[in-house]
Amino acid sequence: MKLQGKIALVTGAGKGIGRGIALELAQEGADVVIHYRSSEQQAIETAETVRAMGRRALLIRADLSDVKQIGEMMETIREQWGGVDILVNNSAIDPTYDFFEVTEERWDQVLDTNLKGGFFCAQACARDMVKKGEGKIIFISSVHGNTTMPKYSAYAASKGGINAMTRQLALDLAKFNIQVNAIAPGATDVEKFHEDPGHDPAAIGEQIPLGRIGYPVDVAKVVAFFASSDANFVTGQVLTVDGGSSTRFFLRS
Repeated sequence: MKLQGKIALVTGAGKGIGRGIALELAQEGADVVIHYRSSEQQAIETAETVRAMGRRALLIRADLSDVKQIGEMMETIREQWGGVDILVNNSAIDPTYDFFEVTEERWDQVLDTNLKGGFFCAQACARDMVKKGEGKIIFISSVHGNTTMPKYSAYAASKGGINAMTRQLALDLAKFNIQVNAIAPGATDVEKFHEDPGHDPAAIGEQIPLGRIGYPVDVAKVVAFFASSDANFVTGQVLTVDGGSSTRFFLRS
């Protein structure tokens, strides 16, 4: 187990990719702080699964668009467990709006959650990592940060910002032996898509070079690598995990 004795904070860990990451890190030996905002029951189930694996789990609710709540979350972690060794900034929202429907309120909601929240979580965790002399910060970006689709203007902007922020924080924190990397998932089969009766994972998979849709574990395995000592000389990178989709050029008639 590559993460034995480590403490990881995974934001948005109640479901989807975040849940997959929390379970994978626990599988590798880490104790996991499971952050959630609204998915309380799913977060409880994630915590129960982590504990069944023989690892500790700490549940914390917070709205990461509010810097004060980030600070309160970190104080709780320090009081309970003494800080974190690994931060996975996964929490995000991805509403779709036509360009002319993006209001200031909608823009702020997306950017404050995805970009501002990730920055201040990183800042708070890095303060503890500096004292320990090491740390891992991993952002979950998206292919939308580079190649996007209609109606994703705010979301794409937030993910592009995460890519730039990953490189900047890697530079700023290198002298403290803190590695900062990001993962950009492509189409991933998570719970929210199952609410759409038209969701067809097989049909999506046919459009992907590797022939299938992605799953949370595909992202989680890469997170576990970045979180481990195997990645001690890797920093400032944004790794795309999309089954090869971004290698293709699509022509539409």
